[in-house]
Amino acid sequence: MTAFAGGFGNDTSKRAAKQNKNSRRPKRGLSDLAPPVASTESMSVQLDKWGLPPPTAEDIFPALPPGTELIPARKSSTEHTLTEIRKALKDHFPLTLDRFDDNGVETSTLDGREPMRLRMLHQSPPVIAIDHFLTPDECLNVEHAAMPPSSTPKHTEGEYHNEAVRVNSATFSPLAQSKRTSTSWFCYYSQVPTLLAKAHHVLGILFPQMEEPQIVRYKTGEEFSWHYDEVPTPQLGNGGQRLATLLVYLNTVERGGGTVFRDLRTPDGSLLTMQPVQGSALMFFPAYADGRPDDRTLHKGEMAADEKRIVQMWIHERPYTAAVPMGNSQEAAIEAIVRASRDLCYTP
Repeated sequence: MTAFAGGFGNDTSKRAAKQNKNSRRPKRGLSDLAPPVASTESMSVQLDKWGLPPPTAEDIFPALPPGTELIPARKSSTEHTLTEIRKALKDHFPLTLDRFDDNGVETSTLDGREPMRLRMLHQSPPVIAIDHFLTPDECLNVEHAAMPPSSTPKHTEGEYHNEAVRVNSATFSPLAQSKRTSTSWFCYYSQVPTLLAKAHHVLGILFPQMEEPQIVRYKTGEEFSWHYDEVPTPQLGNGGQRLATLLVYLNTVERGGGTVFRDLRTPDGSLLTMQPVQGSALMFFPAYADGRPDDRTLHKGEMAADEKRIVQMWIHERPYTAAVPMGNSQEAAIEAIVRASRDLCYTP
């Protein structure tokens, strides 16, 4: 007996034919008034390999617990004293701010540049802006060091030169729920000695705790959605947790492109957003001084109407060993940093 699609055997009687014909007629009912039900195949596209829906942004980045301390700056960001800023930082990274007066203005700029100015954007968790951290010329020098005019590779297999490593980012991780579309360059420490000299002499950051400086370019419409800067537990063996984020804007962006904090507010109640201004630095703290992550610092880089360029560096609990580019190390940059420190009149 031959098997057919309709079952085992084949009934060719008139009655069977009539039944088969009637069975093919569409039966209308209440279900016809409802939207069509998605097929099993289309529904499965939305499920993970275990048959479960993927986590949402709310799952990965849940709302902060009720009662979480969130204290906005209580007045204009330029009106806080150095004493107030130090107090806000007491549970986080111990910055050395001895080069600033009590109004948060840099006291000695013997090289004639515009003095830096501290501004407290948020009290708890602390978020600090530093105006004039880099001069316009210094911003250009950083860009040229990492992004040479020619993108042609200058090395062959087994050989490397003193050049940044370029990484194109266009990723979406269901685990992190973070979308990033940008181009990054991981720099040799020796390529950005002025940045490191200022971080050390002005803020008191120790060279061994500095992660590889990273320059990021966001073209029009590119972004980095909500994310934390903290280090995942499996990676804590190299330097421990990231205690501080130092981010410097290399160009001014008029529309969009700001660094936005989801849970932090300004004194007037709007979302805390730092708009890119060339040379200005933003500093916040992904973890407390004891290494516990501070989830209040969830943030994103919003889409910009124009290209946006930044240089950023993370500061660890303990000495950190650079991973890229090949041969990169803080020790190898000491000579360049010493020269930059002299040029900036930080050392004789």
